[in-house]
Amino acid sequence: MQSVLIYSLYAVIAALAVVLAIGVLNLLKTDSKARSRSNHLMRLRVAVQFAAVLIIVAIGWAAGAFR
Repeated sequence: MQSVLIYSLYAVIAALAVVLAIGVLNLLKTDSKARSRSNHLMRLRVAVQFAAVLIIVAIGWAAGAFR
């Protein structure tokens, strides 16, 4: 189970890096929808970070850190 959680954490961290990179690249755009995209990417980044925190807590729980 821990290996599944570890791989899930790697996947979430990779997704977070992708969302962050897209957000930074979006800052370079000056079209009319850039502001809306920026807000959407910020909400997506927060959701992915929340998932990462949940996975980290699950890894700690699986490892017996909360006993």
